Amino acid sequence: MHDCARGFSLSPACCSLLENPTAVLPEDSVEDELEMATVRHRPEALELLEAQSKFTKKELQILYRGFKNECPSGVVNEETFKEIYSQFFPQGDSTTYAHFLFNAFDTDHNGAVSFEDFIKGLSILLRGTVQEKLNWAFNLYDINKDGYITKEEMLDIMKAIYDMMGKCTYPVLKEDAPRQHVETFFQKMDKNKDGVVTIDEFIESCQKDENIMRSMQLFENVI
Repeated sequence: MHDCARGFSLSPACCSLLENPTAVLPEDSVEDELEMATVRHRPEALELLEAQSKFTKKELQILYRGFKNECPSGVVNEETFKEIYSQFFPQGDSTTYAHFLFNAFDTDHNGAVSFEDFIKGLSILLRGTVQEKLNWAFNLYDINKDGYITKEEMLDIMKAIYDMMGKCTYPVLKEDAPRQHVETFFQKMDKNKDGVVTIDEFIESCQKDENIMRSMQLFENVI
């Protein structure tokens, strides 16, 4: 899997920009465009984004150019997000997983992912600490954002992952494989057996069990 896919880069075009910084406009030109943008959504100043993320000013310039090439309006809605994400998983159906992922990036829940939303999420996934990444992953699995992960929520995510990876990846899986997978995880994570997984239980289980980290594919394959 390409690193850009792991970190949810918006497209192969964005990948090429990161790999070939010389393709970016001169610094002054990018800064002018950031300051004078006439798109519906004007991004925050580079300095502020640099302070809020773990990217350098030059990296932000590269990412902004790629983002704007894909999203001239300055924001991406859910349908566009799904179309872009599907490019990375042509062997399966990524629609449902992309929906969950979109909601995780859309932190203010306004139905759009701005460049700032994108950078803040990407910064955690690519440069964050283990704790920060697991916090982000918990938010992804906590579909209704009530502070708990239920077995049903975990099953919805797991089914979406299986659908996205496609039958080429999992050709002989039984139909109930996602549910069996979830039953195993949930028993390990739900320490007090109250039927829900808290963020503390989630983080503790993931940090202690390498198999869970690998099997859940938190950041290696699908994010």
